[in-house]
Amino acid sequence: MKRRQIIKSITLLPLAGGVAGTGLTAAAKAVDDIPKRDILSELGVRTFINAAGTYTMLTGSLMTPEVMEAINAVSKKYVQLDEIQDKVGEKIAALCHAEAATVTAGCWSALVIGMAGVLTGMDSKKVALLPFPEANGMKSEVILQKSHSIGYDKALTNTGVKLITIETREELESAINEKTAMLWFLNREAPKGNIQHEEWIQVAKKHNLPTMIDIAADVPPVENLWKFNDMGFDLVAISGGKALCGPQSAGILMGKKALIDAAKLSASPRSGIARGHKVNKEEIVGMYAALDNYVKRDHAKEWKMWEDRVAVIEKAVKSVPGVSTEVFVPPTDNHTPSMRIMWDPSKVKITKEQLGENLRQGSPSVEVISWEKDENMVRITVFMLQNGEDKIVANRLKEELAKVSA
Repeated sequence: MKRRQIIKSITLLPLAGGVAGTGLTAAAKAVDDIPKRDILSELGVRTFINAAGTYTMLTGSLMTPEVMEAINAVSKKYVQLDEIQDKVGEKIAALCHAEAATVTAGCWSALVIGMAGVLTGMDSKKVALLPFPEANGMKSEVILQKSHSIGYDKALTNTGVKLITIETREELESAINEKTAMLWFLNREAPKGNIQHEEWIQVAKKHNLPTMIDIAADVPPVENLWKFNDMGFDLVAISGGKALCGPQSAGILMGKKALIDAAKLSASPRSGIARGHKVNKEEIVGMYAALDNYVKRDHAKEWKMWEDRVAVIEKAVKSVPGVSTEVFVPPTDNHTPSMRIMWDPSKVKITKEQLGENLRQGSPSVEVISWEKDENMVRITVFMLQNGEDKIVANRLKEELAKVSA
């Protein structure tokens, strides 16, 4: 048959009646019956039960079915990147009591483009001058509390700014000068600082300076999504792949519209310093779906579930002689029911590193926090566990501790 005849015959197939239809249905069913590839097994990559938390090195959290549905749906269509950012930004801003928002390549990226927006405003010439603000006569200093300088502030220096650390209100007032571009606050370290949120904002407003707060892992509680916007911070940055259960490589920058618009000038698809901080349409929509789903959850019910999971594990490990526990809730980041598992080394002869490694190499593999400075102690969280995994973690911990119990 000639090519034209073949194409014509294909187009007529649906009209050929039951025989052709049955054949196509059978073919489609055959495709559905093809076993799905287990890529991780093919690669030889270890999977594990996550009783540690949403650490980046442990690939954050697992995306929910609602997020994956949104990602899969948008992956089949083309859109304009700016348009989908704008539309999603409007939805996120409404949920979080902000004037505007944009999806970023994680919280670090939100800090970078937020800082860039503060430095440049809507001046495209200034955008092109980053990361050399001081050399080009722009404001170039950011003030933060010394206790807040634990590494995440380095994101701000991607724009070329200099970090000025202070400890008291008096030092803060003295540090402000004509070069000061912004005051930055790390929420997870708030309990360690001398100056709290409201006072920080008050000083900034007195000197007509913008403020930014990093709340990367600081939900729950869900109210933190809008608390700091309502409080008066000009920019708020948060991770998407932690408790929100969005894409691990996504985050959100929200706040004053003028600063969000300015921040976008340094980000993809434009050629500013954050061009490489690219987020695709799937991540943008996935981040919105995650946020929307998170806000609508029954948070009281979820908290009770976490408490129940902790209780299951606590009961199991405390049955081992020499083992004790402490249930607690971190005050800021990863604010969920957690537990320290401690032991008397004269009765339970194992180091925290050995216990962590034994759990990691066992079957199934389990990750706990075994790298903190306290000896004879590991820490667990339960909010990343899937249904039934609390019992598995309980059994694995009990098994490993009982092996070395005198």
